[in-house]
Amino acid sequence: MDLLIIAVLGILAIAAASQLSDRIGVAPALILLAGGTAVGFLPFIPAIELDPQVVLEGVLPPLLFSTAVSISTINFRRELAPVAVLAILLVALSAAVIGVALALVVPGLSLAWAIAMGAILSPTDAVAISIARRLGVSQRIITVLEGEGLLNDATALVLLSSAVSAATSGGISIGGVLGGFALAVVVALGVGWLVGEVSLRVRSHITDPTVDTVVSFTVPFLAAIPAEHMHGSGLVAAVVAGLITGHRGPRMLPPAHRVASRTNWHTVELTLEGLIFLFMGLEFFGIVEKVDASDLGVRRAVGVAVLAGALTVVVRALVVAPMLKLLSHRTARWAVHWEENEEAIHQFQNRCAAIVRGEAEMPQVPWDRRRFVQVQRKLRRDPSHESIARRARRISSRARRRGADLDYFAADPLRSREGAVIVWAGMRGAITLAAAQTLPTTAPHRPFLLLVAMLVAAGSLTLQGLTLPALVRLSKPAMAGSADEEERAAVISLLVNAARDVVGDGHDLTGRSVHGAVATSVEPVAEVSRPAPQAEGTAVLEEPAAFEAKAEPGTPSTCAQDGENLSPTLDQPALLRREGTDIVLSPAAVARAWTDPTWRYDELAPMRERALDMIRAQREALLDAGDEGLYSADSLEHALDRLDFQEIMLTSEPH
Repeated sequence: MDLLIIAVLGILAIAAASQLSDRIGVAPALILLAGGTAVGFLPFIPAIELDPQVVLEGVLPPLLFSTAVSISTINFRRELAPVAVLAILLVALSAAVIGVALALVVPGLSLAWAIAMGAILSPTDAVAISIARRLGVSQRIITVLEGEGLLNDATALVLLSSAVSAATSGGISIGGVLGGFALAVVVALGVGWLVGEVSLRVRSHITDPTVDTVVSFTVPFLAAIPAEHMHGSGLVAAVVAGLITGHRGPRMLPPAHRVASRTNWHTVELTLEGLIFLFMGLEFFGIVEKVDASDLGVRRAVGVAVLAGALTVVVRALVVAPMLKLLSHRTARWAVHWEENEEAIHQFQNRCAAIVRGEAEMPQVPWDRRRFVQVQRKLRRDPSHESIARRARRISSRARRRGADLDYFAADPLRSREGAVIVWAGMRGAITLAAAQTLPTTAPHRPFLLLVAMLVAAGSLTLQGLTLPALVRLSKPAMAGSADEEERAAVISLLVNAARDVVGDGHDLTGRSVHGAVATSVEPVAEVSRPAPQAEGTAVLEEPAAFEAKAEPGTPSTCAQDGENLSPTLDQPALLRREGTDIVLSPAAVARAWTDPTWRYDELAPMRERALDMIRAQREALLDAGDEGLYSADSLEHALDRLDFQEIMLTSEPH
């Protein structure tokens, strides 16, 4: 009963902190950390100690999985270089520098144990990134920080395990450390990919969104548990499974499943994040009590924590500064190379289009001659037109993706201003606390080291978390903003073309066969950003021209004949309307009518099927554009959400 009361009070505290944070402008994690610490020091509250395996095996896998599902995979791919530097090189360098410093200032602490402590203090925490996200900094900064937080635990835990082994057994080779790290990553990649793919195929056959959500809750553990048993990183396996789910889910899972799963996962994420920081505060008193009774004392622990925390920031700055310069030089070199081959690339794109039509042979790849030789060898083994056309489309898509990458880097460069935010936002958190508690009981000064780890984590969250808004105001980095008019118009055009292809496939707007019907081109008649009505209190639906399609003049329609009013009553939405000699179908209006009991089923059923075809074609077009990185992740997500909610309405039971 006591445990139940504590759990209920903890959940209520998490909800209260989330509500309070919006009013006072402080992140919920800091409120819970401060509240837990204050409660832990009350005389009638016993000392609390959380099993580290609960955090490492029960809390972190679903948290990292949830973050990986929501991250833009195209942006993650683009930022893989800085993420790798921060998640591997920075963690190893921080562990070494902090380890040497601790070995010098802590009596009786060998270098191996000190490096183990350095590995504990090195990784940042993906949970703490929410503090930076609330400030509205650019998506590039958030992607780099999220990617680092998702992957740096593998490096830190492998270094920790190797250092502990060296301390207890007397020695370990660098080759053994590198081999252990490679094994942990390779196993995690394989297991995570397999679990992600298999789980999506299983979930695609589930008809109930609630059941699908329950199955999704098991995916991070299905990836982490076998990976750990195979000496891999269970947390990285959960991340990989999340990346696969986030990338392929929109193509394989029904919209209702994804919307329900996303909503429920947000609830789980909020609860688990809050519990971590709440328990961190509650544990503080018990650890302070043990250290105060030891020879080293709390004062020395505070001094060591200040030194270690300062070193984490200094080493991070020394790595981030040259990293940004190298990234800038790399982008400039790519841009020059691309400009030199711009005309050849344009001709190459046209040639690929001709190949798909069967009018030309495979051209030279202007930017990668080795790739061209590889493609030619494959084509000799399979010279059919289908194979040639498929590879032409693939290489052409790669060219568009590379051009989009350059536009992405040029539009939002990582300069010293953004670098300052990346350095200061590298806060420590749950992984540091959980990893510290995995130290064996034979470790020298274990309570002292636990207190140092807790002080560094709490101090970085408090100091850096509270001062990060001021740093953002002073440094003025690039901030996240809405898509510009040009991008919105491009997304509209993409959706209009996808819908027009459906209308022009030989059927009229009501689903009947039409011979020679061809869709006309359309001009946008509404802005994507226009405020939209609420749909049953659950989603915002907008009705731009991008979600509509026109039929060629003369296309028959059972709802509009020879100048009839296309809207039966003033209270009912215009499913079909005339624009000159064209007839426009609005899937958003059909979706609302489908839930309106005043409409007859037999009138709506044909247009409902055509509207669903249009929505699914538009989704495929958006996902293809997303794979090539043609538009920002926010624009694509916004459009996909609208399509999802419209399809959910159209696939619901008619009233």
